[in-house]
Amino acid sequence: MYRSRRQRFGAYRRDGGVCLIEITLRELKQLFNTLDPAPFHEKDLDPAAEEYIVSAVREIGSKPSRLVLHLPPGTTDDEACGMVAAIRNYFADRTRHAREQLRLLFVRGVISLLIGLAFLATCLSVRELLMATVQPGDAIASEGLLILGWVAMWKPVEIFLYDWWPDLDKRRLFERIAHLQIETQPGLAAACPRDPLPAVQLANA
Repeated sequence: MYRSRRQRFGAYRRDGGVCLIEITLRELKQLFNTLDPAPFHEKDLDPAAEEYIVSAVREIGSKPSRLVLHLPPGTTDDEACGMVAAIRNYFADRTRHAREQLRLLFVRGVISLLIGLAFLATCLSVRELLMATVQPGDAIASEGLLILGWVAMWKPVEIFLYDWWPDLDKRRLFERIAHLQIETQPGLAAACPRDPLPAVQLANA
């Protein structure tokens, strides 16, 4: 169904400068998760198929690419168009999910920041009280409170500096795949819309 590891990480076949991501199907259901009871055009992709497409698009990067589905003999135009729509629908849903995960990450970051600032302010206030008195061990306790207060800021700093990049990259990758040019072989689906999921739907979802 999919290329071998050697082929997959080697050179892709090209057509006029466009890298071809090719999937050969013996039967249409190979592309989908067999446990998903959803209608054909709403089914989840098979995990191996998703991983292959995502890895290929990531590997190809910004170079032009096209997904080519080699369909089994006897596939009708409606079935071919359904395959194209199913792939676009799936990765559009993945885009929306990745966008929601990114939003939730920032919400968690803001909450963590507020908690961290409140805890840091408390630690600094207690430290000021300790420094106003001269008692054995106060210096150690005050320095400990200072360190503890800044440690509480570690999580929000990590979120806003580092954690959001992978989620943003994932969202952009899924959006690219949702709008990837898809070709069926043999060329059955000539009447399929070029992009049944317009960019505005993804942007506003």
